Amino acid sequence: MAWPSIFQRGTLLSQFSHHHVVVFLLTFFSYSLLHASRKTFSNVKVSISKQWTPSAFNTSIELPVEIWSSNHLFPSAEEATLFLGTLDTIFLFSYAVGLFISGIIGDRLNLRWVLSFGMCSSALVVFVFGTLTEWLHFYNKGLYCSLWIVNGLLQSTGWPCVVAVMGNWFGKAGRGVVFGLWSACASVGNILGACLASSVLQYGYEYAFLVTAAVQFAGGIIIFFGLLVSPEEIGLPGIEAEENFEEDSHRPLISGAENEDEAEPNYSIQEDKTITQVKAISFYQACCLPGVIAYSLAYACLKLVNYSFFFWLPFYLSNNFGWKEAEADKLSIWYDVGGIIGGTLQGFISDVLQKRAPVLALSLLLAIGSLVGYSRSPNDKSINALLMAVTGFFIGGPSNMISSAISADLGRQELIQGSSEALATVTGIVDGTGSIGAAVGQIPPVWKEANTS
Repeated sequence: MAWPSIFQRGTLLSQFSHHHVVVFLLTFFSYSLLHASRKTFSNVKVSISKQWTPSAFNTSIELPVEIWSSNHLFPSAEEATLFLGTLDTIFLFSYAVGLFISGIIGDRLNLRWVLSFGMCSSALVVFVFGTLTEWLHFYNKGLYCSLWIVNGLLQSTGWPCVVAVMGNWFGKAGRGVVFGLWSACASVGNILGACLASSVLQYGYEYAFLVTAAVQFAGGIIIFFGLLVSPEEIGLPGIEAEENFEEDSHRPLISGAENEDEAEPNYSIQEDKTITQVKAISFYQACCLPGVIAYSLAYACLKLVNYSFFFWLPFYLSNNFGWKEAEADKLSIWYDVGGIIGGTLQGFISDVLQKRAPVLALSLLLAIGSLVGYSRSPNDKSINALLMAVTGFFIGGPSNMISSAISADLGRQELIQGSSEALATVTGIVDGTGSIGAAVGQIPPVWKEANTS
């Protein structure tokens, strides 16, 4: 029966050690910190816009004009909003390019080094972007663009590395529910970023960047000294060695084939299974793996919608309903709460059914109705929060599944059995393609918010 197979196949619970728990928590919170620093930017957009267009908000006749004009990057709030949206788009395109590169690098270098370097370096860039420039009262559009391009490249080291590490430690049995719960790291990071930003926003937006950057830098140091990238590092058997004892554990949950014999042997990237020293597969070979392109394109469409909420939800709530920025930041948390529940529950259901695609398809169909419902939300915080959580459930849930559990399935297909060096590359392709879609999708919200500011 399908229900007990989740726990019996691969002995999901009995094989968990304290090492698995530590890896789960370290990778979870490392990516949460990366997302928290991204979320900070979207949470303080109103404050940044006011700082860059002081003349538009100067209602006092006692202050000299020089004080206001020194910070005068833009003549109006509309132009400041357009630039903020441009920074989002620049970041996402840079992030997308970086994902393709970081996936390849992660499969060839130590994942712990790559992840730690990305976290610490990104924290320094965020500090310079949001804190140091404000302390020095130095405002320059070219500098902001350059820093955000670099930040996108550095942040891209995170997701391929953490998914690859998780794939090294957790096998296919129960992967949907394990990765569904673990993929809440992005949503937890959003919540953390919103809470940190709203707690110090009264002192100035620069302190929101300072706090998140400091916490992220500390997290990178912990990752460098504490993360084990695979069981083999401490003499434990790898995931593939354990899964070889279960015949049916090799059947991919993303495949439509009824049995293993239907897979064509000519696609095998590694012909000699006795070879223990394997090379990372090429970018082209990873793209040719079954399901990679299809799920990458689907994720591009999904991430377009998901990141429109990510970047613009607090700004939309503040401008559309007139709510205070700190209140809008806290209310936007409910979208991520829905995503956490959706990713975990849908991952569990996909394990029970031993299929991912039907669960995703149904959730995305229901997401259409939830989006229509949220677009008609009244000026009531309770109703808005409820509709927001439902929307997050049907959009954030599938997004978490594709970017984590399904990426791990794709990176550990039987066609590349024995080559764990495909995980980061495949994850980079899926998330990179998704980020390109998200970058393109930021253009309409930019014009919309600029015209309603």
